[in-house]
Amino acid sequence: MSTHISVPPQLLLERILTLEIVRVTERAAVSAARLRGHGQEKAADQAAVDAMRRELNKLPIEGTVVIGEGERDEAPMLFIGEKVGMNAGPQVDIAVDPLEGTTLCAKNMPGAIATMAMADGGTLLHAPDVYMQKLAIGPGYAKGVVELDASPADNVRRLAKAKGVDPSAVTVLVLDRPRHSDIITGVRSTGAAVRLITDGDVAGVIHCADPDNTGVDMYIGIGGAPEGVLAAAALRCIGGQMQCRLILDSEEKRARAHKMGVTDPRMIYGIEDMVRGDCLFAATGVTTGSLLSGVKFRKDVIETETVVMRSVTGTVRYIKAEHRQLDKFYLD
Repeated sequence: MSTHISVPPQLLLERILTLEIVRVTERAAVSAARLRGHGQEKAADQAAVDAMRRELNKLPIEGTVVIGEGERDEAPMLFIGEKVGMNAGPQVDIAVDPLEGTTLCAKNMPGAIATMAMADGGTLLHAPDVYMQKLAIGPGYAKGVVELDASPADNVRRLAKAKGVDPSAVTVLVLDRPRHSDIITGVRSTGAAVRLITDGDVAGVIHCADPDNTGVDMYIGIGGAPEGVLAAAALRCIGGQMQCRLILDSEEKRARAHKMGVTDPRMIYGIEDMVRGDCLFAATGVTTGSLLSGVKFRKDVIETETVVMRSVTGTVRYIKAEHRQLDKFYLD
């Protein structure tokens, strides 16, 4: 069952921006990939941030970073509230994770990506940099087939029933953290399989959208709220369901969230609550994973692979690029 999204013509993001945001994630990915395996998480992240910011500022947009590298006092670049672009063109909200999987890149492990989303101004959830409960499944199911407040075992059984299979045929992706031990036990108690990932829960959620190729039916766990909004942007484009709740377990976090417009700290957010308008999503592989190939440095060519999606059309493009003008990756 595909979701039809109808957006008034004046709200449509310019088609040309679909290719422009690919350039943004390509540059970030190449900059980070130069530091693959060097054990320098912060340096790789900073390289990706600098490259992404440089490219964003070349775009014909009035952009506001609503999901960034933290709040202004913690992040030198791409902080929440920063203005980017040439201050001409459509007003857009921007969500970025210049290097998702900093540890994966530092250790040269699979699955690091450079990713961003762009949406009509005022339509992305302004999520503070806190943790978030997340539950996601792919397209083709009735709304409400799984619920954030149901137990992991119950959600596995519900999904299996909707899919017409035994729970043992279901695979759930979970971030490998001590806090998820009860989730893992609950999922396995049904006979379902758990696939663990060490980092990268934007890519993790996206795996649900294409279970035939990834073998992943559901994503459950607690991860960063900024990554939750980015993943919701991707699912908005390709279908699927997601339910999330911010974890505001201190007065300071509740105050920070309230300042960003969060009035109900217990609210369960669906995809439409996090991404309300037309949006674009792009991710470029830094290290090769099950979603994308990583950057390849050849003698006179740099190769990249990017997925770019647009919600209003549901189009998903995979772009394999061979870059021969290599100085563009070095110039300010």
